[in-house]
Order: sequence, then C-alpha cells, then structure tokens
Amino acid sequence: MTSLADRLYLAFDPGITPKGGGLPGLSVLKSVVSSINMFGIIAVVGALAVSLAMWAWGHHTGGHQAEANGKKGATVAAGAALGLGAANGIVAFFSALGSQVQ
Repeated sequence: MTSLADRLYLAFDPGITPKGGGLPGLSVLKSVVSSINMFGIIAVVGALAVSLAMWAWGHHTGGHQAEANGKKGATVAAGAALGLGAANGIVAFFSALGSQVQ
C-alpha cells in the first residue's frame, strides 16, 4: 500500500511547458524541419506523377499488376501529401489537447 507521501509525490506538477527561445539555434532547427517538409512534399509530387503514369500505362496495356501498383502508389502519395501538409496542424492540435490534461 502506498503512503500519503508517495501519493503527493506522484501528484506533483513540475510546471514545465513548451517555451520558444529557450535554446540557441531554435530558428535554425525550425528552418531545417521546414526544409525537410518541403523536400518531402516535392518528393511526393514526383511519386504521385510516377504512380499515375504507371496506373495509366497498366490500364492501357492490360497490365493489371502495374495498374494495381499505380493505384496503390497514388493512394499512398496522396496520403503522404495529406500528412506532410497537415503535420504542423496535427502536432499543434494534439499539443493543445495534451496541455488540457490535468
């Protein structure tokens, strides 16, 4: 059985919240992450173009495997574009949701 002191220790609020400007290089890190996100979006555009071309080629030549892979690639590329575009909003949403936990 836990003692009252143990329960109070578990309920301790450390008072830590995210704060901008706490470490040097934060602006550089934001720039690097933004560049990685842009690189990912550009790569997804290329992947989508290749997948759509494979889908069309498979459809017109009767290559059912190529057509199926093109559809799959187009779906994955669209999902990746959605995820990359919404990454900041998703993290902000769950961060705000997590800050409401008491």
